[in-house]
Amino acid sequence: MTFSNQRLNNAIKKLTGLPGIGPRQATRLAYFLARQDNQRTLELSQSISQLTSASICSNCFFIHENDFGPDGLCEICSDPARQSNLIAIIEKETDLISLEKTNQFNGHYLILGDLKKNGILEDEQRRRIEHLKKNINQNLNSQAQEIILAINPTSFGDFSASLLSKELAPFATKITRLGRGIPTGGEIEFADEDTLSAALQNRN
Repeated sequence: MTFSNQRLNNAIKKLTGLPGIGPRQATRLAYFLARQDNQRTLELSQSISQLTSASICSNCFFIHENDFGPDGLCEICSDPARQSNLIAIIEKETDLISLEKTNQFNGHYLILGDLKKNGILEDEQRRRIEHLKKNINQNLNSQAQEIILAINPTSFGDFSASLLSKELAPFATKITRLGRGIPTGGEIEFADEDTLSAALQNRN
């Protein structure tokens, strides 16, 4: 049996497009939201709509609200106390948040985006790597002190890291990976702070 409810169907379609949300989860969420009182649903809608005013850092591509930062930079990239010649390449914003919680890293970041299993960078990812190279050439005398490939230790993550290491070798004195405190197949986003701290300290 099929049910005709255009409002719910539209919500389910939009929710299904979110990461990790399949049709079943989207359907449950849509019906859950429909059962809520109008005020709660309105507050959620307003919170989501406010995301449209968030900014993307012109340097590391982190989403932020640092409206007073120079040249559209986030709080990290505009902080003079951070080491600009120490750069961690990560896949997701949540990886940045997890690494920051360790208080073990005082450098800058580059958010690359989720890596594909074929090891081929998408056009936007390629553009971000080229931006990093340009930034190193212009602001770091063509050589960063260290680039950390803080990429998930999966088989395709290792493959992508190997390719990036070769490409970025001329732009850094040292290129490292996180230590294997993170188990193979694990994800940075879900690692606890102690494990991430050990991985940062034992990078090689």
